[in-house]
Amino acid sequence: MDQQTPLWTPREDFSRQTPLYQFMQWCSPRAGRTFADYDAFHAWSVEDRGAFWSAVWDYCGIKGDKGETLLAHGDVMLEARFFPDARLNFAENLLARTGADDAMVFRGEDKASDRWSWDRLHQAVSRLQQAMRAAGIGEGDRVAAMMPNMPETVAFMLAATSIGAIWSSCSPDFGEQGVLDRFGQIEPKLFICCDAYWYNGKKQDVADKVRAVAAKLGVPSVIVPYAGDAEALAASLTAGQTLDAFMAPFEAKPVEFVRLPFSHPLYILFSSGTTGVPKCIVHSAGGTLIQHLKEHRFHCGLQQGERLFYFTTCGWMMWNWLVTGLASGATLCLYDGSPFHPDGNILFDYAAEEKFAIFGTSAKFIDAVRKGGLTPKTTHDLSSLRLITSTGSPLSPEGFAFVYEGIKSDVHLASISGGTDIVSCFVLGIPLKPVWRGEIQGPGLGLAMDVWDDDGKPIRGEKGELVCTKAFPSMPVMFWNDPEGKKYHAAYFERFDNVWCHGDFAEWTVHDGIIIHGRSDATLNPGGVRIGTAEIYNQVEQMEEVAEALCIGQDWDDDVRVILFVRLAAGVELTEDLVKAIKTRIRIGASPRHVPAKVIQVADIPRTKSGKIVELAVRDVVHGRPVKNKEALANPEALDLFADLEALKS
Repeated sequence: MDQQTPLWTPREDFSRQTPLYQFMQWCSPRAGRTFADYDAFHAWSVEDRGAFWSAVWDYCGIKGDKGETLLAHGDVMLEARFFPDARLNFAENLLARTGADDAMVFRGEDKASDRWSWDRLHQAVSRLQQAMRAAGIGEGDRVAAMMPNMPETVAFMLAATSIGAIWSSCSPDFGEQGVLDRFGQIEPKLFICCDAYWYNGKKQDVADKVRAVAAKLGVPSVIVPYAGDAEALAASLTAGQTLDAFMAPFEAKPVEFVRLPFSHPLYILFSSGTTGVPKCIVHSAGGTLIQHLKEHRFHCGLQQGERLFYFTTCGWMMWNWLVTGLASGATLCLYDGSPFHPDGNILFDYAAEEKFAIFGTSAKFIDAVRKGGLTPKTTHDLSSLRLITSTGSPLSPEGFAFVYEGIKSDVHLASISGGTDIVSCFVLGIPLKPVWRGEIQGPGLGLAMDVWDDDGKPIRGEKGELVCTKAFPSMPVMFWNDPEGKKYHAAYFERFDNVWCHGDFAEWTVHDGIIIHGRSDATLNPGGVRIGTAEIYNQVEQMEEVAEALCIGQDWDDDVRVILFVRLAAGVELTEDLVKAIKTRIRIGASPRHVPAKVIQVADIPRTKSGKIVELAVRDVVHGRPVKNKEALANPEALDLFADLEALKS
């Protein structure tokens, strides 16, 4: 495809029908100006943040009392407070719909399926809410869940947040220590888990892990049936009961909602924890709700009754992002298990059968579909699909092209980037703008995004630090167990005073889009020149011989040299010719400075539970430093492959 031509351009009739365009027109008289395009609207949203976020509240119909003050102390990021007088309840806004229509559809590989109406969801939340109150759970108490991405998990979250409790979750594939490293810090009053789960067609037993975690947390446990072992597991716990037993004493009635301040804690999410015990990041009910509504309604165009899907586990912030889709009246399409069981078509089968409007996934999934030779464009009816979103790692230019060549030619592709830190996106899709190969379309509304050099000066067309220069609603309330805010300040504000430094190595494009070149702390510095690892992956992972790659900088001879590890396709060996081909591709596609000093074949590459490769952990292993929290990894044994390598001693 011609890189001078957009991959997708919204038709004028499409643009005028988007909720974003309609919202712009609605805001025009409130702002006292007309908006020629998205860029003009974005400029106003940053210039008058109080008025903008107030408009989001009103247009999206947030249930609650907004109060008189829209933004207090707005010029000081750590002191800024949006809607300081407001009162609302997160769950009340997600449960605004009732009726027999689908609220959630569930698939657990090929082993389980379910369908929940809005009325069924209300009934479950009511009974769970009463059961939690009977267990002594109230405002500010923590409820922790080690659960698959299934409807019961959503119902538990809504019940907890309806009474002002704080929700925290992880997926059942976490190891015992990984669960305790997270939940042990926040001291929950209730522990929720499944009896087992399915992955890659096999039943994964969790009984021993549940017993160990429950014993160490020392709190009541509720076992949700999934694989037929709930009663036996509950009976083996000191204070355990099944979901049915937990709810049995209570009949469904109208759900009660406790309205609390905008900044009341809603979620505790966790950093990846690959460099130490995970940080406990506390997000607010109001900030999470209004930011997600903005992203869903305007950046994704989500409307009532549409099918919203994201491939995620309950240990990734995209689960929290997904479930807020209920606030727009959408139907959540949940999936738990391997996206390649029994084969790579399973998610596209699901999309065709349920008529997804939005299909959310990761860059790694798109690349795996491409390398697997699949072409859903020719095998599946994806006529209802209008938006594909990709996150987790930067989507390569070839990945962009493949979506249009192999999945659907007339679709809005939105590469998005943000993170656990903000439980949302900084830069994402804009349905009024063209999609350019390899580029995220632009900054989110209300977010003052920029790219700065090391001296704190804005730069264009060069790589630098992704920053946000003004406060926004979904900033964390605090870190748990950080009473003076020192960890919070160190995480985002140590680099630049009163400016959020996100830790992404980024670049503005000529189209006012953004390219993320990787994490700042993983950038390479050969000869003092900063290089983003994503630039190397974009080249080498397009080669059919290479399944995936990981790149680090190794301290060498008073400098840093680039080391590239590759996991090759089945049956492929790393010959001298292949090494030469890899280096040539990188030299031509990126630059001579990107060419690795060494290319080394490994059998596996370590990654987090959400599928992100862990460059920093590998760098520590290569330099003989301990990795502090292997429990954060999906495959910690892979780290051993990088220890004491002869190839790195010369």
